[in-house]
Amino acid sequence: MKNAIKLILLFYLILGCNTNKRENSTLASEEQQTKFKDDTPKVTGIGGIFFKAKNPSELRKWYGENLGLTVDDYGSPFEFRNADRPEDINYLNWNPFEDSTSYFNPSPKDFMINYRVKNIEGLVNKLKKNGVTIVDEISKYEYGKFVHIMDTEGNKIELWEPIDSVLTKMGRKTTK
Repeated sequence: MKNAIKLILLFYLILGCNTNKRENSTLASEEQQTKFKDDTPKVTGIGGIFFKAKNPSELRKWYGENLGLTVDDYGSPFEFRNADRPEDINYLNWNPFEDSTSYFNPSPKDFMINYRVKNIEGLVNKLKKNGVTIVDEISKYEYGKFVHIMDTEGNKIELWEPIDSVLTKMGRKTTK
C-alpha cells in the first residue's frame, strides 16, 4: 500500500513537472509573439558602414583579396541571423564611395553609418518632436524605407527599415 501511494505521488510529481514545462513553453512563446508585435520606434542594429575612398573599386578588390570580403559594385553585404528569429537572414552593407560623392551631404564627414530601425515613421515623428534635423523625406524601395538625419556633431545618419526577405530573394553573394 505504501509503495502504491509513493507511485501515485511520484506520478503526480512528474505530471506537475511536465505541466510546468508546457506552461513555461507557452509563456516563452507568448513573450516571443509580443516581441514580434512590438513596434516601438527604435534602432535595432547597424545596417551599413559607408566611407569615402580615392579609388572605391580598387579598395573593394583589396578587401576581397586580402580580408576575404565578398564584394561587388555595391560593396559587401554581410549576412547575419536575426537574434529573435534565427531562421531569418539579415544584412549589413559595407561600401566605399567615391571621394567626390555628395551622398553624405550636408555632413562634411568622410563616413556615414546606416542604422537598422523598426517603425521608421514613428521614429521620425519622435525625432521631429525632439528637434532632430531630418534631412529628407522617407523614401520607399522594395527592400525597405530610408530617411536621413543629422546628429549634434554634424554626422549624417541613414535610417533603414529593411525588408530583408527581398534582399535574400535577390541572391546577392554575401560575406558570412
